[in-house]
Parts: sequence; structure tokens; C-alpha cells
Amino acid sequence: MFLGKLRVSIAKLIIPLFYKIFQFLKANTRAINFLKDKKINANNSHDFQNSIDSLLKKRKLIGLDVGAQGGFNSDKFFPDKYNEYFEPILVDPMMKTSLKSKERFIITKGLWSSKCLKKLFILGKRPHSSSMYEPDEKALSIFGFKNKDLHLFEITKTEDVECDTISSSLKSLDIKNLDYLKIDTQGAELEILKGLENFKPLMIKCEIQIFKMYKNQPAWTEVTGLLNKLGYMICDWRKIGSNATRTPVEMDMIFIPNFVEESGKKIIMEREREFTSLMLLSGQIKLLKELSKILNLRYSEFYNKIEDKYFN
Repeated sequence: MFLGKLRVSIAKLIIPLFYKIFQFLKANTRAINFLKDKKINANNSHDFQNSIDSLLKKRKLIGLDVGAQGGFNSDKFFPDKYNEYFEPILVDPMMKTSLKSKERFIITKGLWSSKCLKKLFILGKRPHSSSMYEPDEKALSIFGFKNKDLHLFEITKTEDVECDTISSSLKSLDIKNLDYLKIDTQGAELEILKGLENFKPLMIKCEIQIFKMYKNQPAWTEVTGLLNKLGYMICDWRKIGSNATRTPVEMDMIFIPNFVEESGKKIIMEREREFTSLMLLSGQIKLLKELSKILNLRYSEFYNKIEDKYFN
């Protein structure tokens, strides 16, 4: 107890001094961003491979990556050492080849709330920002883009893309359950989520634009509102990119089933091993411990004694 109070007292004396140094060097924002990144990834130092081996018993987690030009987990949400635990399904209409191998599926159709034909606005100079919605040039300065960058958002061509729902696409691949869903589709997240139907992911990572970058793009509250109706809660969010406001204009939000509702509790309890694995792989140790107490989860021997370094 005494040592803990001493550490806090020393920190209170040292931190203001460091802040003044960083401020003098005009590096305070860089320092803050660096420390935030270290905090977010603090639990990556743990190695859960033995625990996941015991939990999954050679079963793969089904991971649907929508907007996957860089490949599964290209955003490094999970440490690379855990990629082997996933059976990835990659979805991106800009991929030119469609294949099914022992390791992955690649779907080159688009995803939407129904079967339809949608126009894709392709940004040849910035392909990962291509969208079913047109970029709004007036909004770009809020995202930190300067006038010299605006040419990156010029539409170089449009393509008519055949679209289907998540549910229909997964059923065609004989997929019964979806464990992890990642959506990064430049404004189309709401329409894609509407196509989940009976699929209930254990964890959803969704890119959310608080400030709209595209014309006629649905408001971010519609996305969070839909997921709330579907029985999910936000457990994490992470700022993306630059912004001219004092709050993030774009972020990744992480959702899990809302454990205080019967529907959310049922999703967790029916696939407890998979849920526990995903929570460990994503570093959500403290929350997993709390849920374990509330829901009386099994397999607590894999995490009860592990320190959550994020909260240090």
C-alpha cells in the first residue's frame, strides 16, 4: 500500500515536468499519441497461445473481414501471433480474383442490406477510401487533409458491383456461426450490418465516422443504434487519423454482446470458449474477469491471475 502511494506521488511530481519539456519541444501531441498507443497495446505482451489451444481444441474462429484489401487482420487488431486461430473470410469487391483454399475464402462481391447492384466510386489514387458513397470535398479539412491532398479523393472511375447480404454470403459458404466481424467500408457499415439476419458475431470491430466524409452517408448514431437494437454494447473505441476538432472524427468501435440482456447473455453462453478466446486475444482482460463474475463463466483459470496492464 505504501509503495503504491509512493509511486503515485512520484508520478505526480515527474509528469508535469515531462509535459513542460514536451511542450517546449512542440512534441506534446506526439508524446500523448505514443503513450496512448502503448497503453492500448499493453496486453499484447501476454502470450495466450497455450490458453487458446486449450479453449478452442483445434477449432478455428470464423473471422469475416469486410473491406480486406490488406488481408485479414492487416490493421493488427490482434497480434500477428494469433492469426493461426482464425479461419478468415475476406470480402472486397476491388479484389480481382475469387478463390477458396484450405485456409481462406475470398469474396469479390459487395455486401449490402439486400441483393442489389450498387455503384462503387473508385478513388484510384487512394483505393482504400473507395466507397459506395461519393467523397464530400468540403468535409476533408476536418480530417486533416490539406488542399494539396484533395486530388487523392478524385473519383477515377465507377463500377457497378453485385451485392449480397452477409447472411446469404455466409450460407453459400456453408458457414453456420460467425465469431468475429470487422467492417471497414467507408460509410457503408450500416447497410452491411442490416444484412446480418440470424448471424450473431461474438465481437464486432466497426469503423465509425463521427463526422461524415461522404455525401448522403448515414449518421454514426444509426450504426450504434442498430447494434444496440441487435443486443450489442461498446467495449472499446480507438481514434483513427487526424482531426481539426477536439474529439475524434473517425474511430474503430469494438462491440460485444450486451451481457445484461438475455439475448446478449445467450450469445455468450452458447459459445463461451470462442468468446473467452476473443476477449483474451483482444486484450480485454479486466472486462472478461467482470463478466465472469456476473455470468458465472467457466474457464476462469485461463485469466483470473493475469494482470490487465492497460489499467496500470
